[in-house]
Amino acid sequence: MVVLKYAREGNVWWIKGDFHKWKIGSTHTIYVEYEGAPHEAVRPPWDGGFTWSHDSLGNLWASVSCQGLGASVWWPCKDAQWDEPDSGMNLSIRATGNAMVVSNGRWQQRSISAPKGDMLWHVANPINNYDATFYLGNYAHWHDTLIGEKGLLDLDFYPLAYHEGQARKHFAMVKDMIHCFEYWMGPYPFYEDGYKLVEAPYLGMEHQSAVAYGNNYLMGYKGRDRSGTGIGMNFDFIIVHESGHEWFGNNITSKDIADMWIHEGLTSYSESLYAEWLLGKEKGMEYNRGGWANIRNDKNIIGEYGVNDEGSGDMYNKGAAIIHMIRVMLNDDEKFRKMLRGMGKEFYHQTVTTTQVEEYINNTTGLNLKPFFNQYLRTKMVPQLEYYVKDDSFHYRFTNILPDFTMPIKVNGGRKDYIFTTTSDWQSAPWMGKKDPEISKDFLITKSEH
Repeated sequence: MVVLKYAREGNVWWIKGDFHKWKIGSTHTIYVEYEGAPHEAVRPPWDGGFTWSHDSLGNLWASVSCQGLGASVWWPCKDAQWDEPDSGMNLSIRATGNAMVVSNGRWQQRSISAPKGDMLWHVANPINNYDATFYLGNYAHWHDTLIGEKGLLDLDFYPLAYHEGQARKHFAMVKDMIHCFEYWMGPYPFYEDGYKLVEAPYLGMEHQSAVAYGNNYLMGYKGRDRSGTGIGMNFDFIIVHESGHEWFGNNITSKDIADMWIHEGLTSYSESLYAEWLLGKEKGMEYNRGGWANIRNDKNIIGEYGVNDEGSGDMYNKGAAIIHMIRVMLNDDEKFRKMLRGMGKEFYHQTVTTTQVEEYINNTTGLNLKPFFNQYLRTKMVPQLEYYVKDDSFHYRFTNILPDFTMPIKVNGGRKDYIFTTTSDWQSAPWMGKKDPEISKDFLITKSEH
């Protein structure tokens, strides 16, 4: 074993060696020993780090969450979202006493050489650094399976021991949810590692194959409906949202956090798909539209590239609105479903850019959405539809838009529905409807009647 020299520069450690001699495709091992008191989370999971807690019986309960902050907060790594280990990951965690340790992937039988108390977990699939985690606590455990699109999928559940009875009832929704997501978004992306739902000492996090759950067995988001429609009280927001990230965020990962709308917008739309699965299409669409009230339009959804800027928090609700509007413009749910499923196949276990996603959606739908994406992702301007009815004609135009922006708008005239492709120029069309047109609610626009 060769001892290598190293030096620190800010948050980076430079390791010096004859790495230029390594051939592309060859495999090498570097051992790094380090110790210390890890950073504690201030407001997990948003302000990440370690969470040291205790359950209501006084048992130690701990975990780590580090999206945004970065996995280098607790282990040395190439802390870049654009790079994932191709061959998965092994996690060996030692706990004292009777505490159980749960981590990503599958539990491995302890090897003879492993120290006593080590819990060994193996992740077979590529995994983003921030998705690697552990949970330490006094857990109950049960195993289940479902027959999914790729065969038998292992399901494992880890609630705190005294919550087991409650959890068995509450977590029963998982099977139905996965069937829904597989229908709309394609096969669960990590059959090799299984699916786990683990009670955590914080609200939740999309840790790959080991989803963190902390919603206190309540429906909605901490017992309330973020959409304001009441529809969100039909399911547990944290289970649905964080599990949806297995498809968008974990399977398909943005190279730069500036493009995090790919994670959050598409995953937020998965909530609408599940609401639709439960209650029908109109309820799902109503749930999605309800979330638009939370859009602030404070800044662009896409942040600055290369400087760890994730852009606006509107990536959730406005991102979901973007997907919703594409579905409405496409007006073909089977084609929309193929688009979502195709993304999972096209970008399977890859890191991507917004440009790649835009090009894929453009090519798959046959719609020219480049101006549409520029308007909603790269500006904070909301298109305003100005209109009036005069002399049996409907007059209309868009303002507050980019020069080349255009979008079809559905208008109800009482007797029939009209579809108008709208630009910045005043346009007119024959109108046989009522004097007070109803503009479709399914487009994120403002309206002004002249």
